[in-house]
Amino acid sequence: MNKTIIAAALLGLSLTARAATDAELQASFNPYQNGFPNHPGLSVGTVINQGNVDQFKDVVPDGVYKLLKDGLFEIKVGPTTQFELSSAYVEATRRNLGKARLGPNSGDLEGFEGGRPFVEEPDIEDPRAGEKLAWNYKYGVNWGDGANITPFYWKYRNMATGQLERTIQFSFHFLNFKHRVKDEPVPEVTPNPSNLFRGIYVKVDAPQDLKNTQLLIQRYDDDQKIDDAYLYLGFQRRVRRLATGQTTDSFLGSDLMIEDFEGYNGRISDMKWTYKGTKNVILPMWNHNELALSDEFKDPDGFKYVGFGGQGECFHQGTWQLRKVYVLEAEPVNAAHPVSKRVFYMDAQLGNLNGANEIYDRKGELWKVFMVGKSHADHHLPINKGSGIGIDDAFSMIDVQARHCTTGHFKGQVDPKQNPPRMFQAQYMRGGD
Repeated sequence: MNKTIIAAALLGLSLTARAATDAELQASFNPYQNGFPNHPGLSVGTVINQGNVDQFKDVVPDGVYKLLKDGLFEIKVGPTTQFELSSAYVEATRRNLGKARLGPNSGDLEGFEGGRPFVEEPDIEDPRAGEKLAWNYKYGVNWGDGANITPFYWKYRNMATGQLERTIQFSFHFLNFKHRVKDEPVPEVTPNPSNLFRGIYVKVDAPQDLKNTQLLIQRYDDDQKIDDAYLYLGFQRRVRRLATGQTTDSFLGSDLMIEDFEGYNGRISDMKWTYKGTKNVILPMWNHNELALSDEFKDPDGFKYVGFGGQGECFHQGTWQLRKVYVLEAEPVNAAHPVSKRVFYMDAQLGNLNGANEIYDRKGELWKVFMVGKSHADHHLPINKGSGIGIDDAFSMIDVQARHCTTGHFKGQVDPKQNPPRMFQAQYMRGGD
């Protein structure tokens, strides 16, 4: 049988919804049911640094390996732990088991109703396995049905000198309009005439020169429809629509582009997705209340943020743990895109894409390393307890070419009441003072 026939047969299989089993569902949400992964010499308390990183190279993401090899920071290993997802999300997956199937084109998904679309282990022989993982991310728990990060501090730093160039205080809000599983209304916010899947609303609270700058992203359930994105500049007092290409510009002078938010903030159809295999690697995941936290920000309720250290104070100081991951590559379909590819180490349990990913420039050289540390929800703010979400707790975006970084200090709150649907409409931006 020639390669063309084999490829056609595999494509046909990938388009067909097959009867996933309950055992596959259990394994998808608990990849550690037969024990946690291990690696020779790697144990709780191990410190990985420039001197010994080669010993652990096969369990360190490539971009992180470079940073460690260059002596820019070090990692302390913590225990691998269960990050149980919301029981409502697991049950939604069970109800809809095997209904989702890929359509003929990238960005087409048919039969999906809720939960995790594809629970079976990815198959390296399946040419669309990467696309299935990308759909699992899009319809993953992420911030749940509705959540916010308030306040959310970003710091811009010269990594070589440690100079703090700017601090911006944001509020970020997230709302799922469709495929909701836990917070009323379930399964959809109505009315929803535009058939939106999700909204992201961002507002700058400080400093004064940027205060009341706002960003709104509306993502459609139909992945073939281009996102609507709007920007409100306080000094102009008008809302303007962002052109598609502006989502890959530097956002407010930071090292992040809008497309970087949450690891990947774009459409499935904007990328060619390739599953590269399954392995065990270390990712920044911890219990927030067990860390040595910073006293820098004086939050009124006493909440303390993750501290930063390493070269230029660019690196969050939480522990890392050995996790099962799916290595996933995304190549833009637009040849003019400033990125040649993104490499994700997708946590097999949470399904997120932002633990430690790499961004390569158009020449194919490593440009940035994005590391988002997650806390277990039950060891964070009381309002997050029982939410079944990996709470984004701190981020480091390292521009390895410019020797610059942007760091993020989160106060994430899974609180639907702080994310009303009206907040995710362009009209809200005009009166958002």
